[in-house]
Parts: sequence; structure tokens; C-alpha cells
Amino acid sequence: MTPPAAILSARMNDARPAASTDSPAVTAAKLPSRQRQLVVLLGTAAAVFLLDHLTKWLVTQHIALGDQVPASGPVTFHHVENRGAAFGLFPQMQFIFLATALAVAAYILLAGRRFGPGVFPQVLLGMVLGGAVGNAVDRFIQGYVVDFIDLQRWPVFNVADMAIVVGILLGVLTLRMVPAGGRPT
Repeated sequence: MTPPAAILSARMNDARPAASTDSPAVTAAKLPSRQRQLVVLLGTAAAVFLLDHLTKWLVTQHIALGDQVPASGPVTFHHVENRGAAFGLFPQMQFIFLATALAVAAYILLAGRRFGPGVFPQVLLGMVLGGAVGNAVDRFIQGYVVDFIDLQRWPVFNVADMAIVVGILLGVLTLRMVPAGGRPT
């Protein structure tokens, strides 16, 4: 016969949830669909934001303003301060750039799930969100954005710009709005 204390102890151990050894990706996959989409969206945005700011910090610490490393080549790192929009246009319109970034971020957060089920659309939207927020934070705090990737035949840009452009281009090429019926148009 099993002692009552042993039975009670066994029942208590069965009632305790086991410690999870799942990876973050597995944990995210177990979330309900909307929550999973939000985790993917915000995780991608955070990764873009952090990579963008890390690379900008490295450039400001190791390349003097105006310098270019290497001195020539098809791709160089050229430290510039961009006080305008794309390609340095309209430097006097900082408020409009910030308002646009806020509107884009709000739209992505509120309507992003309508761009289709699955991970891929949320990754693309996260790229745009992370890039927009990354550049907006720089404009708000510094009054300019650090650009450094120089392809010689194209204006100098940064990781945030690259994420925005790639996210939008792939989105336009591959995504379709999903109507209420659930079938792509």
C-alpha cells in the first residue's frame, strides 16, 4: 500500500507545468495566429532597428564625417549626414518625415494582418516598420540620418533605407490583399 504522503506528492508533481525547453521560434509557433503574426512583425522590426543603429554607430565611431572607406571601388562606406528625405531631398521638412513615419508605423501595426496569413508578409512589414522607425528616431534625436552604403552610381543609403525598399518591393511583387473571403485577388 502506498503511503498517503507519496500519493499527495505525486499528484502535486503532476499538476505542475513542466518547464518549457522550446526555442523562441517554437514558442511563437504555438501562439494563436494573430499573436504569432504580431510576434513575427515586431521581432523583425526590432532586428532591423537594432542592426540599423549598430551599423550607424560603427560608422560614426570608425569613419570620420565625409570620409570614404576604401577610397574607391564599386561599394564603399561613405559617412554622410542626410538631413533630407530620400536622396537628401527637402532637408527643411523634418516634421513631415516624422509624421509620415508615424503614420506608416500605425498603419502597419493596425492593418498589417490584412496583408495575408503566414510569416512572410509579416517579415516584409516588419522590415518596413523597423526601417521607418529607425530613421525616424535618428531624425527626431539628431535632426539627420547617418547614411554610409555608397554604390557610386546611386545616392548613399543605410540599413533602414535598404530594409524599407526591399520590404516594399518584395511586398509589391509577391503580396496581394486578402479580402474577407480569404482568397487572394
